[in-house]
Amino acid sequence: MRKHPICFTVDVEDGISLSMRDNFNTPMEQTTRVVTSTTQILDLLDEHQVKGTFFTLGQVGQKFPELIKDIVNRGHEMAVHGFDHWTFDKMTPEKAFEEISSAKKLLEDIGGQEITGHRAPAFSITPKTAWGLEIIQKAGFKYDSSILPANLGAYSWSGFHKELCIIEWADGRSIVEVPISTVKLANREIPFSGGGYYRVLPNWLLKKLFYQYTGKQTAIHYMHPYEIDTERYPDYYFEALKKAPLKRSLKMRSYWLKRKYIPGKLSNLFKEFEFIRMDEYVKKNADQCPKWQIS
Repeated sequence: MRKHPICFTVDVEDGISLSMRDNFNTPMEQTTRVVTSTTQILDLLDEHQVKGTFFTLGQVGQKFPELIKDIVNRGHEMAVHGFDHWTFDKMTPEKAFEEISSAKKLLEDIGGQEITGHRAPAFSITPKTAWGLEIIQKAGFKYDSSILPANLGAYSWSGFHKELCIIEWADGRSIVEVPISTVKLANREIPFSGGGYYRVLPNWLLKKLFYQYTGKQTAIHYMHPYEIDTERYPDYYFEALKKAPLKRSLKMRSYWLKRKYIPGKLSNLFKEFEFIRMDEYVKKNADQCPKWQIS
């Protein structure tokens, strides 16, 4: 059976600084750990001759421009993940336009290449923030990959297309949407190809799910650099964590589960499947995908 390729994508952000800001109300700059972990991913991709797409924060480019150059020079696609990692439900349309267009300009200036792709933090394009799609199109992006087509809480869109589609407006404008891959497991639609699900599911099951999925269409794999960061976080993080409510503390600690297995899981995936950059996937398939019109 012919297997479709997999889009390998990375949301380039620093786990410590965003966690301190969002969970403990302590703003801080991106740390060098985002460079170390992203470079580890880049080296692994080089080893297996895989090219991917790096949805990157403007903050990261601002502080670590050499990392942006390294990603581009190794043949990967540079894309935008916002500037300061604000989800769309936390922004006005005006703020959202500023957030993504400023990141686009900065990363293009550093990398020296046009950027066509965008992904919202936390997959925060939902029925309530569908207005964000028009903002993304107006900011000059050709495609977006911000929608999780499942029923998994605030940042998901149950009933959205499972495959690549074109979103059109009545005035003729359009943008390609690349939704995150999901499968039904234990009677629940889950994004098996990234995040916590990818970390905790066993290799044999992941292999089976990817084989089933790529037998029908291209899968979208996603991860964050901090998911392979196994070094202990600084003391100030754990001091803040001690003061957090139990439910939040347990959730945050779960982000550390099975990180040490990620490089091996990725190597197994790279050996089994063909990979493609997301911009190349969009270019090859946009002409033949379904259309969805927004009035």
